[in-house]
Amino acid sequence: MERSDIEVLIIGAGPAGLGCALALKKAGIENFRILERSMVGASFEAWPREMRMITPSFHGNPFIQTDLNAVNPATSPADLFGREHPSGAQYAAYLRAVVQHYQLEVSEGVSVKQIKPQGRRFTVSTSSGEIDAGAVIWAAGEFGLPRTAVFAGAALCWHNSTIQSWAKWPGQASIVIGGYESGIDAAYHLVQAGKRVQVISKGEPWLADSADPSEALSPYTKERLVHILQAYPGQLELIGQSEVIKVARCADTFKVTLADGRTLETGSPPILATGFRSALTPVRDLFEWSGEHPVFTEEDASTLHPGLFYSGPSLVQRGSKFCFIYKFRARFGVVARAVADHLGQSVHPDLDAYAARGFMIDDLDCCVDCQCALDEADTETIEDLEVVQ
Repeated sequence: MERSDIEVLIIGAGPAGLGCALALKKAGIENFRILERSMVGASFEAWPREMRMITPSFHGNPFIQTDLNAVNPATSPADLFGREHPSGAQYAAYLRAVVQHYQLEVSEGVSVKQIKPQGRRFTVSTSSGEIDAGAVIWAAGEFGLPRTAVFAGAALCWHNSTIQSWAKWPGQASIVIGGYESGIDAAYHLVQAGKRVQVISKGEPWLADSADPSEALSPYTKERLVHILQAYPGQLELIGQSEVIKVARCADTFKVTLADGRTLETGSPPILATGFRSALTPVRDLFEWSGEHPVFTEEDASTLHPGLFYSGPSLVQRGSKFCFIYKFRARFGVVARAVADHLGQSVHPDLDAYAARGFMIDDLDCCVDCQCALDEADTETIEDLEVVQ
């Protein structure tokens, strides 16, 4: 790739990058390029074989009920695969189908070395040359940034993102550190594979009750958790309100030390389900930060450099997290409109359809906490199973 001039450069060909690209086309912007350091869908291809999307897919697009895992209102992973919870490999195939169908220009195997603001434009140095762009959308994901340096001896553990298949995990007993989505997902598959599992968590997310799906386990995960607690009694121990401070190797075992002095042992490496660092980590200096959270304009742009936008799971606006696909996709149209404004272009009327389908939500009052006005149903809960420690 030699030096080239384009209107918009999108960095990352995951759901955020492709979703923004399709929104740009709706805004009448065609002169853009997408860079992908690996290949389209690479992060999803790297999921453990058993992992599934926690958000359900359902093809209701013709009835203005867009598939929750779709990157635009006209496509549906459920329609493509006939699966409610696609696997990582299936979702990667969906993303590649989007690229092919919409003839999106994606340069694979190109890594970004530096983004240098030049007034209202940007010079982007890549492994294949320099690109001059009028606007940049950082849409790289988090999967390549696992949070591993979390306590002494963490290097002895395996992060859940590095596991190819839970069915091949060695030993009869496992310790999972982290009790949110990925931790419970790991426990579910390990128990089904015949392992005894202990899940250690700083809190008790399996008991959390929140209207924000970023703060509590998804219904899909809760349902699976209840299933293994009922179907495999004694195989899973949930250890809440506990913090791991050290992991050490002792002969043929791994010793896990908790903050309260308790120790646990396992014959296989402990599994880290500790999440990921911010997707903005590689370009941290180009954004303003408030503690651990990036600060954005109302249009999801850097407050330091006009024309530099972000789309993806690290988005936070007014204290609301947009970490799941069906949440940060609600801002695709907002970013596309803002990019058009930055470039001095009028917005194509087709973008209005994005607002009608929930892909251009700019009234963030809808994201405040709420509770359903329904009485609690008389159903069995995780607490009722009396297995929580």
